[in-house]
Amino acid sequence: MTILNGRPWRRGVLGAAAVLLAVAVAYWGLQAWRSRGFTEYRMPSPTDIPAAVAVAPDGTAWVTIEFSDAIGVVRNGRVEKIRKGRANFEPLGLAVDAEGHAWYTDGPARVVSRVSPDGAVTSFALAGSLAKLGRLAVAPDGAVWFAEETALAFTRLKDGAFTRYEVPSALGAPPFGVAVDADGTVWGSLPRANKLVRIAKAGPPVELDVPTRGSQIGDVAVDRAGTVWFVEMRTNRIGRYASGVFSNYPVPTPSAGLTALATAPDGAVWFTELRGHQLGRLRDGVVTEFPLPRRDARPFGIAVDRAGNVWYTDLSGWLGQLSAARATAR
Repeated sequence: MTILNGRPWRRGVLGAAAVLLAVAVAYWGLQAWRSRGFTEYRMPSPTDIPAAVAVAPDGTAWVTIEFSDAIGVVRNGRVEKIRKGRANFEPLGLAVDAEGHAWYTDGPARVVSRVSPDGAVTSFALAGSLAKLGRLAVAPDGAVWFAEETALAFTRLKDGAFTRYEVPSALGAPPFGVAVDADGTVWGSLPRANKLVRIAKAGPPVELDVPTRGSQIGDVAVDRAGTVWFVEMRTNRIGRYASGVFSNYPVPTPSAGLTALATAPDGAVWFTELRGHQLGRLRDGVVTEFPLPRRDARPFGIAVDRAGNVWYTDLSGWLGQLSAARATAR
């Protein structure tokens, strides 16, 4: 190559510098972003839509991704993808067992799958040609429970075998939320029927009418004391069931868009406000709201780890964490 006045050499150096700059920008764009107790992780791809989030006993956060053939996990300060096969749709069910395996629902593939910390995926096929699945929870005995909307049942997966517990309600009342307490009692929700469901010791489902009419209960969680908490999506409230008594707490922001909730080690209940662009905390009967750093934030899924850090998914392409220090402050 002929070099005139060193120009080809300079063009080569500038081209290499541009490539390195682009790589650096891409790398730093995926690094954690921090503000006022919040840490947010950009999803690896611009098209990634994080949905559900769950945290392992060691603090590792897992996240399902809408329309993606991968599941996400936070490692080394960034979200990594683990390929799982075909693309997902409405990946709402996600939980982590005591050994750190993440379990998730995969409706399009008609399976419930488990991914190990090292990335190995094992799937368990459901019977039938169609599967629309809701939330998922892991019981103390290691059984996996999930809401099987197409079968109108809460389904148990244990030792590779599925057992369906069909709900007594008439057709048109598919289950959605599911949680398991320390005694192994399963709690679920029937949004269209406005009912809470209890399955004690794998017995028949028992339905409980929620007093608030048309509340459309969604996500369900159980705290350490055995109190059942649930989202009243249509009436903008957080519901409570304990000792046979229902009660609820209004959310200050009107039409906040409540989508998910989780209980914390200190007894607080945390929830997402999709249209309010913030997180909410219910503690000692008082609701406190935490605006997210991004004005266009759309929080959807939520989980609380053992240290008290609050994790949430943001449909605009972020996985976030609110530090325990700020989350537990008065």
